[in-house]
Amino acid sequence: MGFIERAIADGRLVPGDRLPPQRQLADLLKLDLTTVTRAYSEAKARQLVHARGAYGTFIAAPKVELAPLVDLGMNMPPPPAGLDLGDLIKRGIEQVLTRVDANLLMAYHASGGGKADRAAGALWLAPMLGQVDPSRIAVCPGAQAALAGLIVALTQANDGIAVEPLVYPGILGAARQLGRRIVSVECDEDGMRPDALMRACREQGVRAVYLNPTLRNPTAQTMPEQRRRDLALAVRECGVPLIEDDPYWRLADHAPPPIAHWAPECVHYLSTLSKSLSPGLRMAYVASPDESAQLRFLAAMNATALMPSPLTMALSTQWMHDGTAMQLLQGVRAEARARLQLAESLLALREQAWPAAGIHVWYTLPEPWTGQTFARAARAEGLAVSASSAFSPGDEDVRAIRLSFGGVTEHARLAQALRKLAGILMRGEDPELAARPII
Repeated sequence: MGFIERAIADGRLVPGDRLPPQRQLADLLKLDLTTVTRAYSEAKARQLVHARGAYGTFIAAPKVELAPLVDLGMNMPPPPAGLDLGDLIKRGIEQVLTRVDANLLMAYHASGGGKADRAAGALWLAPMLGQVDPSRIAVCPGAQAALAGLIVALTQANDGIAVEPLVYPGILGAARQLGRRIVSVECDEDGMRPDALMRACREQGVRAVYLNPTLRNPTAQTMPEQRRRDLALAVRECGVPLIEDDPYWRLADHAPPPIAHWAPECVHYLSTLSKSLSPGLRMAYVASPDESAQLRFLAAMNATALMPSPLTMALSTQWMHDGTAMQLLQGVRAEARARLQLAESLLALREQAWPAAGIHVWYTLPEPWTGQTFARAARAEGLAVSASSAFSPGDEDVRAIRLSFGGVTEHARLAQALRKLAGILMRGEDPELAARPII
């Protein structure tokens, strides 16, 4: 054993070198075979060598620390409480294969989904929109693709898209890439102000509005019902379409009806499974105001994403129809609530507005932190958080970060990460202290 270790240290043995068979080495060194066998076993336990069956035993590559950042930056639902996701996927695929020819799952499909897929979308949207004609629903490969399609369908180059001053970064990126202008509209504690929106439509060339009214990303605020009614009236009077991006409605407690409830002729309603069930499904549903609007949207989608993956679309449809989607949703809601409570207890945030549901919080930082300086300090400790500037149309860096709790699988690891964050907050932004690790 000591010989192997010394030979690796001084370069006589390098990764990939094949060691002699144990019996041959025992004969060569005049040692008992059991002694050599023990040495090989110890070397394997210490990860100095690895065995490849009949091919022999080889010097292993040096162990490298590959642990990624603990991700508190990506907004995604946590693993569902009390459910074996792998087993659900396995059984779901088996059920899909009993009713669908496997060849069809590997073929091109009609844009917007088939009849059963659109009916599944109607089931998912029913709590938000009531009974929806499945023909009004398009099935899309995720919310980001749907947002890009809606921007192309509803606006032209250099048109203004009205957003709130803190907004989902995906709409900012899509609008800029497609040559649209972002128009930041003044908000108050209830969200976008209807009078400010009407003024922006008159004076700044706004041709579409984007809102995320429920558990808004990033602030986790939910727009009250009266403000939703007032904004529905404003978009109707301005004659502009509204993209209502509502990924968290199903995670919220007692959310008001969507804006689409009061202005169905103006609103393109978008709901994704990625933020409420699993990002791996990459499935979203868009309910269009009418057939003409849907045809324009599908034409835009055909030019970019074409169609969702037939396999994941079939699995999502199966889960909607057999009730598995509702099981998943309940498991995600329960786990999300437990994580919010854990974070509240460890970060002592009771003095701040703290959501009762959802998968993220907006944390106002004490002085002298800004979002970017805190994000850098957190990264130095192996933690990823989202700085405020990521959500600002003007990249404004204010004293806030978004914390997301779904990306860490284990509770213990999440608790350790939150304790590290609390430690960074307590020590303050001091260059000398910033270099000290938190245990």
